[in-house]
Amino acid sequence: MSPQPASTSSRAIAWPSVITVISAAILIGAEVFGAAFAGGWALAILFGLDDTSARILQAVLFGIGVLIMVAFIRGAQRIEPFFKRA
Repeated sequence: MSPQPASTSSRAIAWPSVITVISAAILIGAEVFGAAFAGGWALAILFGLDDTSARILQAVLFGIGVLIMVAFIRGAQRIEPFFKRA
């Protein structure tokens, strides 16, 4: 006798929800990463940093932008579920 999986219900992808979240992520990502780049550049000029320090500051802000995008995708997935029970 072979073991049966605990749940035999299949899940289908909810494409309208996936497309909505991806579209919003592209729009918000462009804003977040653009702001990270421009903010790093502006702060480097404000504090009189050299080019290397400016790039490091931009990288740090870019990393924060990645964290923001991950949080956005996770939150959006709770509101717009990617899977539906079939």
